[in-house]
Amino acid sequence: MQADLTITNALLIDGTGGKPVRGGLAVRAGRIVAVGDVPVPVGGPVLDAGGKALAPGFVDSHTHDDGYLLVHPDMTPKVSQGITSVVTGNCGISLAPLAGRPLPQPLDLLGPPELFRHDSFAGWLQALRQAPAAVNVIALVGHTTLRVATMQDTSRAATAAERARMRDLVEAAMQAGAFGVSTGTFYPPAAAAPTDEIIDVCAPLRGRGAIYATHLRDESDHIDAAIEEALAIGQACQARVVFSHHKLAGERNHGRSRQTLARIEAASASQPVCLDCHPYPATSTMLRLDRVRLARRTMVTWSKGYPQAAGRDFDALMHEFGLDDEATLARLSPAGAIYFLMDPADVNRILQHPLTMVGSDGLPFDPHPHPRQWGTFTQVLRRMVREERLLELPDAIHKMTGLAAAQYGLAERGLLRPGFHADLVLFDPDTVSDRATFSHPVQASHGIEGVWVNGQRVWANGQATGARPGQVLQPASQARP
Repeated sequence: MQADLTITNALLIDGTGGKPVRGGLAVRAGRIVAVGDVPVPVGGPVLDAGGKALAPGFVDSHTHDDGYLLVHPDMTPKVSQGITSVVTGNCGISLAPLAGRPLPQPLDLLGPPELFRHDSFAGWLQALRQAPAAVNVIALVGHTTLRVATMQDTSRAATAAERARMRDLVEAAMQAGAFGVSTGTFYPPAAAAPTDEIIDVCAPLRGRGAIYATHLRDESDHIDAAIEEALAIGQACQARVVFSHHKLAGERNHGRSRQTLARIEAASASQPVCLDCHPYPATSTMLRLDRVRLARRTMVTWSKGYPQAAGRDFDALMHEFGLDDEATLARLSPAGAIYFLMDPADVNRILQHPLTMVGSDGLPFDPHPHPRQWGTFTQVLRRMVREERLLELPDAIHKMTGLAAAQYGLAERGLLRPGFHADLVLFDPDTVSDRATFSHPVQASHGIEGVWVNGQRVWANGQATGARPGQVLQPASQARP
């Protein structure tokens, strides 16, 4: 058997959730050609895994890497933790189609204004194809971005003409290769959008087996109504509902994940649904007064009004300024923040649910980012699997690989199977660890030995190799042979 690479003496974790087995794997022309009892070729390149775990490359099911892919194509924060594919365009905000318009928050979470230069979704995807990154891209188009691109005033519902224009942009994005639409009605530019507007705009999703990913309108006191709205939109648009970074915000809502998970699981009997979640009890987004007042602690991640606030606590800044919370926010804004407002027990319960994928939700351009950008997947492997034993290793890998690939409709990815694309991660289950912390968030993980994307190694010896074999992926229904 001819192979470009043969990995021997590995603990094979195939992405299905099944029991690991000892064996090898061979790669040729970017595809897996053999798994299991693989003969060692004479003279061919062979890597002895030394008994370490070999799994499908991890799929980050929730990112805001739209612009980061173009500016930092080595994607070190992601490949260093074993990620080989990223889902972009979440929370209603995508880099395209938008050019030449003022950027209200939260669009600035995607990076500097000059990145918003693609007035068509196809143009952005073409830019990614012309300058590939180290990872594959699974692209969503954002409803908030569409509103900003088509409406002069986003504080109201869209008119019939504006809805039609947004609908045309969704159709164009789907034809270009988008996997679906995301919404973020939690944020001001989309908060005035009624349910029927979203259904109208998302009409092109019907009949495509597409994704409807949503940052719910409310993740605190009124989360039940927000979940029902999302399920209704999914049914109307015949789309799979992805509940983004599912959480219960604020102490008075702690423990309610039992009820929300039960409702989502019940809905799964009649429509396609899933969730994504990260393992931290804190979230991060634009600086908002309602979040400051809900959180037990708020850390500023960036501030244009007071740049030296990055990495400092909001309460300390309020004391330093001698101002109340409203005036402090006004002095810092526009700004971003990390909010400690979730119950760790809820976080664990959500991540343990069979429908939950792993998604980092990192904001890569923040000067002092949430550690999830660098450590989400390896924290799951360290804390939830090895230390607290909340998940078995094959189950955790399934959430990061086979489950995400199936939910997003990725063709021939997410499993260790002959014929599948060779997205692979080699790691040491006994030592793999996140190093990123809230005080020092920009730190690569430990224990990731190697990462391959489409058969090319992108992480070796603790650093990015410089290879950029990432592809703009297409839904399985549209994938070319």
